[in-house]
Amino acid sequence: MITDFALHPLIKAQYIKASLATYRQDGIEKDWEVVEAYDSVAILLWHCEHDAFVLVKQFRPAVYLNNHDGMTVELCAGLVDKEALSLQEIAREEILEECGYDVPLETIERVTAFHTSVGFAGSRQTLYYAEVDEAMHIHPGGGIDQEQIEVIELPTAEAEAFIYDESIAKTPGLTFAFLWWKQKNEK
Repeated sequence: MITDFALHPLIKAQYIKASLATYRQDGIEKDWEVVEAYDSVAILLWHCEHDAFVLVKQFRPAVYLNNHDGMTVELCAGLVDKEALSLQEIAREEILEECGYDVPLETIERVTAFHTSVGFAGSRQTLYYAEVDEAMHIHPGGGIDQEQIEVIELPTAEAEAFIYDESIAKTPGLTFAFLWWKQKNEK
C-alpha cells in the first residue's frame, strides 16, 4: 500500500539528468525539456514447461501519478549502467536478479533495439528473448537491494487479451515483444 506520496524538487539525481535543450531548426530558435537517462535492456522470458511468459510486477511512481495504483506488469529489464558488461551479460544478470532463473548466456537471443520515451528522453532499449525451465529456476527472484518485484506468469494463450486490457499498466516494449513472439511462432 502506498501512503504519503509527494513530489519534491530533484536535487542530486542518480539515474537521470533534466535539461533544457536549445537548438535551431530551419532557422527558428527552439527549446525543449529533455531527460538524459540510461539505456536499458528488456528480456521476454518464455517458460517452455508452463507455456507462459515470465513477467515482473512492480510499483512505478511515475505511473502512480496517472492511475493512483502505480503497479505495472513489465518484461524483466534493467539499466545499462555497468560498463564492464555487454548488453547480453546485463540481460542475464537481470533475469537472475529479478526472476531467479540462471540462463546460459549463449541462449539469450537479441531481438532488436528501439528508442523509448521519445518525447522527453529517447533512451535506447535492447530487447532480448530467452526460454527458461524449472531446472534454471534457482531462487524466487524479486530484485536486489530494496526492489519489490513480484514474478508472475502469464499463459501465452492469454497474451493477446492482456495486450488490450487497458486496466493493466504495461509498457509498449512488452506489447511489441508479445507480438514478435507470436509472429515468430506462426512460421
